[in-house]
Parts: sequence; structure tokens; C-alpha cells
Amino acid sequence: MTFIEPAGRQAVTAYRTPLRAPDPWLAMAGDIEPQVAQCFLVSARCGCFMQAARSLNVKATWLRKQLAQLEARLQRSLFSFQGSALTLSREGRQLQARLVSLAQDGSPPLSDQPLIRLAVAESILHDILGRDLIALLRRNASVRLQIITLDSELALQAVSADLVLWLSDAHASAPGPSFATLPADRLARLDYLPHIAKRYSRPATRPDCLDDLNDYMLVQWLADRHVDSFAPWNALIEQRRAGVVQVQAYELMLEMIRCSACIGLLPQYMSRFDRGLVALPDVFGLSMQRHLWMAVSAQAEGLPEVQMLRELIHHTFDERRDWFQA
Repeated sequence: MTFIEPAGRQAVTAYRTPLRAPDPWLAMAGDIEPQVAQCFLVSARCGCFMQAARSLNVKATWLRKQLAQLEARLQRSLFSFQGSALTLSREGRQLQARLVSLAQDGSPPLSDQPLIRLAVAESILHDILGRDLIALLRRNASVRLQIITLDSELALQAVSADLVLWLSDAHASAPGPSFATLPADRLARLDYLPHIAKRYSRPATRPDCLDDLNDYMLVQWLADRHVDSFAPWNALIEQRRAGVVQVQAYELMLEMIRCSACIGLLPQYMSRFDRGLVALPDVFGLSMQRHLWMAVSAQAEGLPEVQMLRELIHHTFDERRDWFQA
């Protein structure tokens, strides 16, 4: 463009670079649905469809379908793999820049998630719920979950939680937590028996009475010392003047039984959880029982995240119903 100065002044020629219109396909970026745009941007940031699906709390198959439909609509390939790494193609980088420009922020803020507090008996968390909770977190990376372990009646009375699972000696009216809850559900009856590792005992020589235990070391989880239902086992531990180890960690007790030829008191389902362990049902000749209860805080009744956890727990125990007594 040429601009002529008024008379008496030197004429100046100035050039301006015209603004470049975006490619026609990029002009469609403003019409992309916000949810689909977020799927694309999160996938671009994570460099992994699985992690992006976790962050968005959606199934990876659904996410891939949305992105495939976006590519078909734009008639452009937005992603490529370099070895096992997911990267953006040239067109993908262009779309990312365009969406960031339109949104003025390439990182859409995460919606606030309520903090859900789950209090659960330590042995139940380790043996039963741990794997399913991990699977839940793999599917949902945006959840805010606090897991509190309970190892005693005092811990149960002191805890504050939205959902609580605890063990009790009572069958009918279980003493529950100190905060207000909805009526508690009894999930299962647990029978407890001495256990030993198969590798340290042959079927023909396994202990079948109290005297047979004299040749073995006994291991006790200290949290069990004050459980009334375990009185026969605890009395045996107290009578011992040698061959006893007491531990504070539940997992360490399990390792002592697995790897040190110790005998310890465990739920009867343990032989299902760990095929290397076997119960000794004839040693005491009586059943030591506890009952597992679950209750929801009265204040958390309507939270969908709490209902999701409650349904997961019910599903977990339904799948393992043959592990327990009703």
C-alpha cells in the first residue's frame, strides 16, 4: 500500500503484511463442542489416551471414539505414534494452538471434587478391598479420596469419615463409630483360624492340637490383643515363654507366616487370598468369629461419590461371597 504525504513533505512508501486467515479446516475449531475440545487438549497434554481417560473420568474406548470422530470431521490426522509414545501431528499442533487461542487457556480448570473419607479395617483393606480401590483410581484420576485404616475399637471411636467398614464381635447390634450414620449393613461373618505356610508343613504332620504348636513359633498382630473373640489365641500367646513374636504391622505378620515358618491367626478366607497358606482347623476345636459392618455417615448420604464407593464395596463382597459366612 502506498501513502502519499502532503505537498512539501517526502513521500513515504510503507508495506504491511496482510493478516493470514487460518486454514479452512482450522476455522472449524470454534465449532468443536467444548467436551470434545477438552478431550483433545487433555489427550495432547497427557500424551496417553489411557491417562487422559482417567483424568476425564471416562472410558478410554469412549475417548478414542470422540477423537476419531473429530479427525473424521476435520479430515485431518491429529495424533501419531513414535514408537510407543503418543505425539501430535503437525495438524494436531495447529489445532492445539488454535483451541488454546480461542480459550485463552490451554488447561481447562478441573471442577472441584469433594473429599471423600473412607475408614476401613486394616486387614479388610489389605486382603479384600485394596485391589478394587486401585482399579477405581486407575479409572478416575480426579477423585479426592482419603483412606483411613482402623486397627482397634479406639480408632473406630476416634475416626470421622463418610463411609466406614469395621470389625466387631457382635452379630446383632454392632457398636459403631461415634458419629451419626445410617443403619449399618452387616457384610459378612469372618471365622478365624491358625494358619501356616504350606512350604513349612506336610499334610500328615500339620499341627492338630495345642501341644503340636510347641514346635513352632507363633506370631501375633498386636491389634488382636484386645479382641474378645480371640481370647483362646491370646491366652496361648500370653502363656508362651519362648517362640513368640509380636508385630505392629499386619503385612509383616503375613510375611512372618509365609517366610519364617510361623503360625498366626488369620481369617479363614486367607487360603483363598494366598494359596500358599493353609488353615489349621483342629487346633482349638472352636470357632473364633468376627463380623464385618459398613455404614454411611448421615451427612454424606446424598454424595454420588460415596454411593459409588458403597456400590463398589457391595460388588467386591458379592464376588467373593464364597469366601465368607453369611
